[in-house]
Amino acid sequence: MELDYHPELRGVTVRRPQLKLLEDIPLPDFFAGNWEVVKNFQAKPDDLLIVTYPKAGSTWMQEIVDLISQNGDVEMCKRAAVYYRVPILEFFMENILPTGTDLLEKMASPRMMKTHLPIQRIPKSFWEQDCKTIVVARNAKDSLVSYFHFYHTCHLMPEPGTWEEFCQIFMEGKVCWGSWYDHVKGWWEAKDKHRILFLFYEDIKENPRREILKVAEFMGKVLEEDVIEKIIQLSSFNIMKDNPMVNYDTLPESVMNQKISRFMRKGEVGDWKNHFTVSQNEDFDEHYARQMGHSSLKFRNVL
Repeated sequence: MELDYHPELRGVTVRRPQLKLLEDIPLPDFFAGNWEVVKNFQAKPDDLLIVTYPKAGSTWMQEIVDLISQNGDVEMCKRAAVYYRVPILEFFMENILPTGTDLLEKMASPRMMKTHLPIQRIPKSFWEQDCKTIVVARNAKDSLVSYFHFYHTCHLMPEPGTWEEFCQIFMEGKVCWGSWYDHVKGWWEAKDKHRILFLFYEDIKENPRREILKVAEFMGKVLEEDVIEKIIQLSSFNIMKDNPMVNYDTLPESVMNQKISRFMRKGEVGDWKNHFTVSQNEDFDEHYARQMGHSSLKFRNVL
């Protein structure tokens, strides 16, 4: 059953966008209406930025950082949907939902926010203010599969086409937010130049305690043992998928049709093996080797 969390969306028909190049990055065309505001966004020194390529663990990390900041207080973390507690910096849909920048301007410090932007499109003020940034990267094949399902579910994305077509446009970087390869390599190369904590989705799945403690230390938070255990539990996939403040059940079908596919679908490592044919896998591996062969960035479950 839909929650009546956005009465302003009752009866609203949400059109699927076209892709528009905004400084060489393909984004939903409606994002263009606030692009100059995003570029000129003024960060504050205590802002915390979460960065991922789409469908690589950003919602997971949003919930983790909010739980850490609230010392594991589950009721405080239910004060609003996750996309309001930790807004998406570049989000813009005129006259439909609040923009990311508007939400952030009204937030008290310290602010937490997320973005899917590649490093070259991050507003300069984040570097001028020396803000902390948490990057989560997920292997390419699982990212592709999850993104394909998300395209189907979310009406804020263009039409996905067939699985074969989506594989091709993903490899070519002709999807929203552009090339997975450029995104992960750009952030990887910057990790020693700025205050960046670079994490892997697969590592968080393998040992959530270890990675959550890394995040807490990076945030400057010292947590009691019972709080750590609570955060591990509350940020687990099985808990989050049933939490309407995290699982996007707060959005109506006109925006997020979860009858097609759940926003929090599987949260697994290696699900790509259930989607790629042998020939698709071979083609992808060849392309991956050309794109990533000279990078020191290595993922699990890719080849």
